[in-house]
Amino acid sequence: MSMNATLLGQAIWFALFVLFCMKLVWPPLVKALEERKQKIAEGLNAADRAERDLEQAQQKVSENLTEAKAKAAEIIEQANKRASQILEEAKVNARTEGERLIAKAQGEIEQEINQAREQLRKEVSVLALSGAEKVLGAEVNRDAHKQLLEQLAAEL
Repeated sequence: MSMNATLLGQAIWFALFVLFCMKLVWPPLVKALEERKQKIAEGLNAADRAERDLEQAQQKVSENLTEAKAKAAEIIEQANKRASQILEEAKVNARTEGERLIAKAQGEIEQEINQAREQLRKEVSVLALSGAEKVLGAEVNRDAHKQLLEQLAAEL
């Protein structure tokens, strides 16, 4: 065998080996590489979607938090207004009750003053009769001089 025959034999066997590899070995390797490439692409897409979803969720949480703060501020404001309203109502009720009690007390005072005046008139008329009896030296008849005594009491 010469070098040319050996070289030719090796070339033929190499060509057969390449054909064998192209038909039987290469397609599963290419298929495995394509599947891996597809899985990597799907993983990257899923990561991008997850990142977008996370950003949307964070934005929604921020909006909800802002809305909750606004509602809380509104509720606090309403509570403060209601507290002020209740306080004003209590003040008005207290003033009204105080004025009513003052009016009642003034009415009672007027009534007591009138009773005291009436009592004084009666005592003055009794004293006047007593004084008149002593001055006249005789008894003054109350029934006979009733009208005169009432007129005297009214003047006092």
